[in-house]
Amino acid sequence: MWPLYILFNKSLKTEEENVSKGENSSLVKSYPHESSTNGKCSVAVLPQSHSVEVPHINQLYSWDCGLACVLMVFRTVGINSYSIQSLAELCCTNSIWTVDLAYLLHEFSISFSYYTVTLGANPNYSDETFYKEQLPKDLVRVETLFQRSLDAGLNIQCRSISEEEISLWMLSGKYIAIALVDQYKLSRSWQKDVFISDFNAKNSSYTGHYVIICGYDMGTDEFEIRDPASSRKHEKVSSKCLEEARKCFGTDEDLLLVFQLSLNLPLHIFQVKYDDFLSQHKDCRYKIL
Repeated sequence: MWPLYILFNKSLKTEEENVSKGENSSLVKSYPHESSTNGKCSVAVLPQSHSVEVPHINQLYSWDCGLACVLMVFRTVGINSYSIQSLAELCCTNSIWTVDLAYLLHEFSISFSYYTVTLGANPNYSDETFYKEQLPKDLVRVETLFQRSLDAGLNIQCRSISEEEISLWMLSGKYIAIALVDQYKLSRSWQKDVFISDFNAKNSSYTGHYVIICGYDMGTDEFEIRDPASSRKHEKVSSKCLEEARKCFGTDEDLLLVFQLSLNLPLHIFQVKYDDFLSQHKDCRYKIL
C-alpha cells in the first residue's frame, strides 16, 4: 500500500515533539528513526493489525456522543467512577464542540493532541441545517475557549491528518482517537443498528457525530471504531468510508489523538483532584458568558 517505514518515521516524529521528554525516549527507541551516526533508518516491525480494547458506551441523547467518547477514553485508562451525566454537568451545555472535549481531557490529565483545520467556530457553517440554530449562540463561547487554550496548556495544531497517519498510530498500539465525522456517511453500512430516534437515514445532510478510532487492519484496510450511537460493541469501517466521513464539510477534520494509558496523575489521588476541581468550579468550568 505505502512505504511504512517512511510514513511511520514521519508520523511518529511529529508526535515526539508533542509529548514530554520521558515519553519521547520511549518513542525513539520503539519506532523508526534516523541514526545520528550513519543516517540510516532503523525500522520497527509493525503488526498487520492491532486494536486497543476500548469499552463501548452508548450515548444517552442525540447530543452527547462526544461525552460518551470521552467516557470511553476514561474507561480505557482506568478511570471508572464517572458518568456521562457528570461530564455534562462540567460542560454546562448540550451543544458540545470538540474544544469542549479537549478541555475535559485536559482537566482530567489525559495527554492528547488536538488536530483541526479551523481554529475556532467556522462561520461558513451558518447555513448548514446541523449548525444553523446553535452556531450564533456558540460563536463567542467557542472562540473564547480557543483563545484561552494556549494559556490553559492545550496542544492544538491546525493541520489535516491523513488516513495513513491514523493507521500507523493505531498499529503502534500507543494511541486511540476521538474523531468528528458525518454520521450519515459513516453509518450507511449499518443504519439498522443506529438507535437514535431522530436520525433519518434518508436525510443525507451533514450530521455531526463523534466516534472512537481504536484499531486498524492492514489486510482488509479497515479501522476498528466504537460508535456510541450503535448497538454493536465493535465496529469496522473501511478506510475510504472513514476518510469521507471525517473530511466532509462540517467536521473541520477535528481529531483528538489520545496517548493511550497516559494519565498523568496516580489513580489513588485522582479522586482528590476531581473533588477539588468540582469545588473550585461550582458554576461550571466551560460556561463562558
